[in-house]
Amino acid sequence: MRKKSAPTATPSSCLPIDLALQGGGSHGAYTWGVLDRLLQEERLEFAGISGTSAGAMNAVALAAGLMEGGREGARATLRRFWTQVGAHSPFAALQPWWLTGNPWLETWQQWAREATSWWSQQAKPTLSPYGFNPLNLNPLQRIVENTIDFERVRTCHKTRLFIAATQVSTGALRVFRQNELTADMVMASACLPLLFQAVEIDGEAYWDGGYAGNPSLQPLIQESPADDLLLVQINPRRRHDSPRQSPDILDRINEITFNASLLKELRSLQLLKSLIAEDDAPTRAYRDPLFARVQALRVHRIDADDALRDLGASTKLRTDPLFLNQLFERGRAAADAWLAQHGPALGKHATLDLQQACQL
Repeated sequence: MRKKSAPTATPSSCLPIDLALQGGGSHGAYTWGVLDRLLQEERLEFAGISGTSAGAMNAVALAAGLMEGGREGARATLRRFWTQVGAHSPFAALQPWWLTGNPWLETWQQWAREATSWWSQQAKPTLSPYGFNPLNLNPLQRIVENTIDFERVRTCHKTRLFIAATQVSTGALRVFRQNELTADMVMASACLPLLFQAVEIDGEAYWDGGYAGNPSLQPLIQESPADDLLLVQINPRRRHDSPRQSPDILDRINEITFNASLLKELRSLQLLKSLIAEDDAPTRAYRDPLFARVQALRVHRIDADDALRDLGASTKLRTDPLFLNQLFERGRAAADAWLAQHGPALGKHATLDLQQACQL
């Protein structure tokens, strides 16, 4: 039985849609760009948002901003958050404004990033965050706390939020809901276990939600009133070149792992839709509201496969302002192109072929 959440008033002229925001480190700035463009579409209302890791940070920033100043408030809060991420980048101090665009500096910075990535990959098998980071320092924690008003998030009546984390003891998905959300819960959703100590909440330890739901579609299907679900997927579904070096192999393993839970949910959704399409589907749908819900659901996707094709997985740790703004612009452009091509289908029919999507 579908759970009921507090009603959200939606003007009759607006189309409610759900957003499912995938995690992917600093590549979440691409999603920032997508959201910035979607917020300019006044006919769209975000009925529910499910987010994981960077997707969770985007989700809470959007919700807090909506309460602070509507659509423009959401755009401003998202920009404020990602600006702070860039300002605290370890490479930001190495890039004074008068050297921006200097090819020699950019070449040096690229070398430094690659060297750092190589070292971290070599160190991972032997070092633990409990050893090399005993104070559990995480600069993102302060940024989240300073830029996002969680009281506004918890009381937001303009959308519903669902934030995914992975319970360390069982490996099970834990979905934190809006009325309970704290900065710690968002940090749990983004806790990479080889970089940060597990986040404890009510005596339970949690790791990055990407292992169990990246993002989780289930709460949107069960608890949101919208019939259109837009997935923003930033982890590449396919890499055309097989990795040969250890760091590249580990990066691809992580990408596959963080897409696996989403692929499983898409397959389950496709299976349910196939079952409903059978002759006795009307009878079954009458007995079970969830069947009727799945039958009506229209799924859409904006992916970053083309926009981020030239970026390796190691760039997910790159947070200099120039890079984040490039990702933002790519995300905006992708959303703009998607709206031009598929926007008219919203409220009418799906634009994502689930059967095809499940094969990737």
